[in-house]
Amino acid sequence: MKKIFLLIAVAVGLAAASAEAQQQPVRYNKQSAYNNNPNQVRFGIKAGLNLADWQGETVQSMQDLVDMSGGYVSKEMRPGFHVGTYVSIPVAPGFEIEPGLQYSQKGTVLKGKIPLEQFDFLNANVTLTNKAEYLDLPILAKVYVGEGFHIFAGPQVSYLLSNKVSAEAGAFGFKALNQEWDMNSGFRDFDVALTGGLGYRFANGFNLSAGYDYGLNSIDSNGSFDTYNHVIKASVGFTF
Repeated sequence: MKKIFLLIAVAVGLAAASAEAQQQPVRYNKQSAYNNNPNQVRFGIKAGLNLADWQGETVQSMQDLVDMSGGYVSKEMRPGFHVGTYVSIPVAPGFEIEPGLQYSQKGTVLKGKIPLEQFDFLNANVTLTNKAEYLDLPILAKVYVGEGFHIFAGPQVSYLLSNKVSAEAGAFGFKALNQEWDMNSGFRDFDVALTGGLGYRFANGFNLSAGYDYGLNSIDSNGSFDTYNHVIKASVGFTF
């Protein structure tokens, strides 16, 4: 994990150094999404929130369990975050290619409680969380459709850095169980997805975006079940 954040820190440092080395300062035309030098390659940084989940056969089995439990079992999206860097490469007026590199948290959450109403006062519950950590490499095509507004889409290849499952159980507000173990075995090292979304870049380089990662290959390396990563992302960033 320390190596990943060190890599991102070095990339951010190189981006800042490159921006300072330019002979002309970055100027954005307030009447368009482009600066006065539209052919200049620019570096950027971004970070934001994830809402991750699984889709596929495993999720259907989970949903069947939820339905049969009468509300005593629930499935939720796993909250997390992403952080990384990118390069904006102008190709034509209003069109850019944007490769990036980012650390991203994915997974899913399953919660349950004792299925007897007379024991509700115990507030007894169990939470199982898949904590998957990936290094994402998206290659986006970005098209500007107005003053700062843009749409983006492209392929994304991800490498599984870590995959853990945590189990928490308790009652009366106290935790009786809090354990975590590795689950790398049986999961693919590489994941492939399509990603896309909408964004807005301000004249000073600050930008906002919202996107969705749609997994294309099963995360199960043994092929015994079809389960895919799906992630909703909200990001803030800055292009130097």
